[in-house]
Amino acid sequence: MTQIYQHIVALTFAVTEINESGQILSNLTLGFHIINSQFLASRMYLASMELLSTWSRFIPNYKCDFRGNAVAVIGGPNSDVCFFMADILSIYKNPQLGYGSASVTNDQKQGAFFLQLFPDWYHQYFGILQLLLFFKWTWIGIVTLHADSGERVVQAILPKFSQSGICFAFIEFYHKLAHFATDFGEILENTMETYMVILRSTATVVLVHGEIQTMIFLRMFPVISGIVDTPMKTAGKIWIMIGRMEFVSLSYQRDFDIDIIHGAMSLAIHSKEVSGFQTFLQLKNPNLEKGDGFLKIFWQKAFNCEFPTSDGDHASGEVCTGDEKLEALPGSVFDMSMTGHSYSMYNAVYAVAHALQSMQSSKLKNRVTVERRRWKLPNQQPWQLQHYLKGVSFNNSAGDEVSFDQNGYLATGFDIISWVTFPNLSFLRVKVAEIDPIASKEKELNVSVNSIRWPSAFNQVQPISWCNDVCQPGYSKRKKEGKPFCCYDCLLCPEGKISNQTDMEYCLMCSDGQYPNKGQDICIPKNISFLSFEEPLGIALAAFTLSLSSITALVLAIFIQHKDTPIVKANNRSLTYTLLISLLFSFLCALLFIGRPEKVICLLRQTTFGIVFSVAISCLLAKTIIVVLAFMATKPGSTIRKWIGKRLAASVVLSCSLIQATLCTVWLATSPPFQDLDMHTMAEEIVLECNEGSAIMFYSVLGYMGLLATVSFTMAFLARKLPDSFNEAKFITFSMLVFCSVWVTFVPTYLSTKGKYMVAVEIFSILASGAGLLGCIFAPKCYIILIKPELNNRELLYYGVEFAKIVGYPPGRIPTYNFIPQS
Repeated sequence: MTQIYQHIVALTFAVTEINESGQILSNLTLGFHIINSQFLASRMYLASMELLSTWSRFIPNYKCDFRGNAVAVIGGPNSDVCFFMADILSIYKNPQLGYGSASVTNDQKQGAFFLQLFPDWYHQYFGILQLLLFFKWTWIGIVTLHADSGERVVQAILPKFSQSGICFAFIEFYHKLAHFATDFGEILENTMETYMVILRSTATVVLVHGEIQTMIFLRMFPVISGIVDTPMKTAGKIWIMIGRMEFVSLSYQRDFDIDIIHGAMSLAIHSKEVSGFQTFLQLKNPNLEKGDGFLKIFWQKAFNCEFPTSDGDHASGEVCTGDEKLEALPGSVFDMSMTGHSYSMYNAVYAVAHALQSMQSSKLKNRVTVERRRWKLPNQQPWQLQHYLKGVSFNNSAGDEVSFDQNGYLATGFDIISWVTFPNLSFLRVKVAEIDPIASKEKELNVSVNSIRWPSAFNQVQPISWCNDVCQPGYSKRKKEGKPFCCYDCLLCPEGKISNQTDMEYCLMCSDGQYPNKGQDICIPKNISFLSFEEPLGIALAAFTLSLSSITALVLAIFIQHKDTPIVKANNRSLTYTLLISLLFSFLCALLFIGRPEKVICLLRQTTFGIVFSVAISCLLAKTIIVVLAFMATKPGSTIRKWIGKRLAASVVLSCSLIQATLCTVWLATSPPFQDLDMHTMAEEIVLECNEGSAIMFYSVLGYMGLLATVSFTMAFLARKLPDSFNEAKFITFSMLVFCSVWVTFVPTYLSTKGKYMVAVEIFSILASGAGLLGCIFAPKCYIILIKPELNNRELLYYGVEFAKIVGYPPGRIPTYNFIPQS
């Protein structure tokens, strides 16, 4: 992998700077020895044991020379390198630094001698979680390494994602790079399966957990798309890669399209361009540098050429001259900018140098001896440097502070990188955000959205990654059975409730005095409502009331004007006047129900109506009783005659009205009506109303009126065929039938209406029942008085003098003639 050669250059560059400057280690010269583990566990263990053996003689645990004593070991870029290295070296307490990625270990002894030039891995995933939540990506896929670190991420980290509302469309595992050489067929099959899962998934965002070589795995997808003949919609996926990953590739992937990572996002430790590093790279020349054993191998792989062999044989392909320019290579082969791993390597070397300086300064000068013009530290033990390494703190040449936290992790944050690729196989890493784990929650993630380059499929519009569309305001979420918790249906809020945000779990009730709008996403203040004189309904009812009152007053005036006519006198003139006056007040009391309810008005409404209407019905009852008793009294020898007269009528009216007045008095004394605000009956209005106080008393008053009406109707019905030109029984029957019909239908109608319309129903019932009484009883009489006055002169058409005495005619006006009743 040609890209990893930059790590070696970063190592040599740092050592060269330190040795040439002389400011850090003035009396010591750093050297280094590189061992290639090739990402194999066996080579890692071998390399670790070589460090414990005599130089050039592999005898583990036997070391007799001074030259090969390493003061510290830098491992990487793979976490496995660090992990297996620590197995051996931690036993001997050798200081170790991991420059590529944070190893995952539960062994406290290993961790005691291992420092990581990388932030805590938990902070890395916390940063990714913050990124997902920032863009509201709740439906993601996971591709993770089939290793201990991958299993630990699934077990320890992903549940925290779920707690924050992130769901997983899939979790796929892939194999390590070490298996490529021995199990390529299995790797290819596994990669094809993963490819198909990603392709079919509706998740737009795919989180990739891996190591530095994971990019090799991703770059196989375009090849697989050609094999399975199913084009990979790479432009429609957002890859989020952790900080361990870096752009690397195998030699046969040199010319593969890199568009798959266009628009991808990755985490990287905070880094800056180190001054002089690119110049150091540009000066690399295999013809001039003899000590770099990797340079010629790298050169041949990078420029796809061969150097002539030492025996003079010509290369089979293109010949390497050594004068090729590294900056001419595409970024997919070699990157001239310092990568995050190289930056960690650079800082690791400087950390060792500063630790040596601290340890050197703590020694007394007289304990330092000189041998062959080289400064040496006698009796140095490996574990002695670890103390100074843990406490090291310095600013590197780029101005960044380098120090370790109490757990041995680099005390720094992460950068979020947006990858931008170009057709010439080069790319840019654009820093779009910073994650500072020690900053306040409001400042721990700062994203420059305008700097992000999204995959071409999104036309530079921020992608979404949801299991389904969000529930808009006015709707609430309902979980889909058998699906992850972030897959849900959207249900319209029930009546009276709202949701004012997207994806709300529950709809909320509006507070008292408010109601939902039509979209059920905001609460609107309710208007106070009552039946007023200004609105059309109130005007119509008031006009109807005044009209009926005027008609009643007119009828009363007619009867008073024609008080001496037989038709007025025939059925007890006093009761007629009382009935008309009570009807007049009944109509007028309907005006109490219109207008703003006040305290006094509420007290008078129902009680006034109940008493006045009871007087009217009592008058009808008295009329009916007198008619029935009068005909019974005409029989010879009847004793009922002495009971008939004005006293009986007055007694019936007063007694019946007194009972109703008593009920109303008890009502006002115990639970009187009062002014009330009804917040809940009407959805969009606050109803200002008169609360009846006691529903039992209210219906008792109505019930008593119904009882009077029923008795009156029954007696009138029985007396309807009694012979008399002026017999009112038949008219009372019709009037009571109208009255009872109105009030029987009133109760269910009243209970089924709401707000001011309840008041309107009661007003209408009062007016309709009163109009029924007025029309049925007095319309025929007014017709005779005004239109047919000749009929008003045919006195006592059927029964003559005896009936006149009974019904109370003045003695001087009793006619002297009798008529025989007609059959």
